[in-house]
Amino acid sequence: MADLSGNYEIRRFGAVSKGQTGYTEADTWSRAVSFGFHEATRTPEHVEKALATYEADGRVLTGAYQTGTVAPSSMPAEVPVATFATFRKTLNIGFGRTLDTQLVTSVTVRTSHRRRGLLRRMMGEDLRLAREDGIAMAALTASEGTIYGRFGYGVASFERAVKVDTTSRFSLQHQATGSVEVADPKALLDLAPAVFERVHRLTPGSIGRQEWYRQLASGSMGHEGKEDPAVKVALHYGPGGDVDGYVSYKFLGWDTKPYTVEVVDLLAATNDAYLELWQYLAAIDLVECVSWGVAPLDDPLAWALTDPRCVESSDSRDMLWLRILDAPKALAARHYPADGKLVLDLRDPLGLTAGTYALAVEGGQAAVERLSDGAAGDLALDVSALSSIYLGGVCPVTLAAAGKIRENTAGAALKARQMFAVERATHCMTHF
Repeated sequence: MADLSGNYEIRRFGAVSKGQTGYTEADTWSRAVSFGFHEATRTPEHVEKALATYEADGRVLTGAYQTGTVAPSSMPAEVPVATFATFRKTLNIGFGRTLDTQLVTSVTVRTSHRRRGLLRRMMGEDLRLAREDGIAMAALTASEGTIYGRFGYGVASFERAVKVDTTSRFSLQHQATGSVEVADPKALLDLAPAVFERVHRLTPGSIGRQEWYRQLASGSMGHEGKEDPAVKVALHYGPGGDVDGYVSYKFLGWDTKPYTVEVVDLLAATNDAYLELWQYLAAIDLVECVSWGVAPLDDPLAWALTDPRCVESSDSRDMLWLRILDAPKALAARHYPADGKLVLDLRDPLGLTAGTYALAVEGGQAAVERLSDGAAGDLALDVSALSSIYLGGVCPVTLAAAGKIRENTAGAALKARQMFAVERATHCMTHF
């Protein structure tokens, strides 16, 4: 690969809303992202709404710009040939603990400018700056599965799409403890963030949500940037009368067979709320099927049904990818359900946190010690593998069988499985 980095300039700037200095640059950057993801050209109104949410998230936008001569009639130099964006939210790392995390999104490289090191330069610089700023973890969701492993990211959670038969076959073995009521969708502009925070605290793998999610759930702004009048909302009230869950959904029309309701967003802060929202969905008149594109892999719904085959699911797919930036800090941040000691021989393709670390856990609390180079490790692994097992969503024994982890001490992979377990199934409910 030829080193053409001198032909490009990397620029970073904050997202701003319309009327502020820098809006034109952010607008142009946004359109480059749309081009990279094969979206139709965004209207000015869509760009304006999107950038307002980006500003609310505190997003930092990065672009690679040509500094040399631009080919005649091609896209001008002010349009970035590669894009990258970040913002920070908390990651639930199990047992109610959270960790500030650098979220990476909007990654594109124009086809005609690939294989010139632009993504490696943007990614490497950003992760280094985040680590220097005290951030121990980075995360992303990937449109392709072959890109990010080389930067040290590993799959940490999964999801699936489900279609649930809500005809007479649907019968839950559950006695309701609360109630469900239909609400004005705009009520979620205020309620959705509060409900999410409750769910977020309870769910390992959950990432703090960006501004756009309350807009989506309330029908205020769909994927095309327009209000979605088809969205309907139902709220779940717990025994004390508080709103502890909601479902946002829409009917797909009479031309869709079987007649189907599609879940836009579903959050439940209690087990009862989750099942009772499904009871509500299954009771909607004239509907035979409910579809949900981001359902959890380990879902209690099927186990609560008299006929679990009412749930038809796709194969699981990767959802959240994690990248540990500071191994001692990330390891010390966790609570561990099993005491023990593991020595980890950690490799890092970007050199951010390579080394040999002794992880000693007593009473669930971890002490992490950096050992001298050459010290023997119980497990030898890349930072991508450690990032995968960090939330308990990927089994170290499986990674050892796949050759992603080398077990130097017999039983060390099983011990890691026990130590890195979390209190309930890992699930990330938020795409970004």
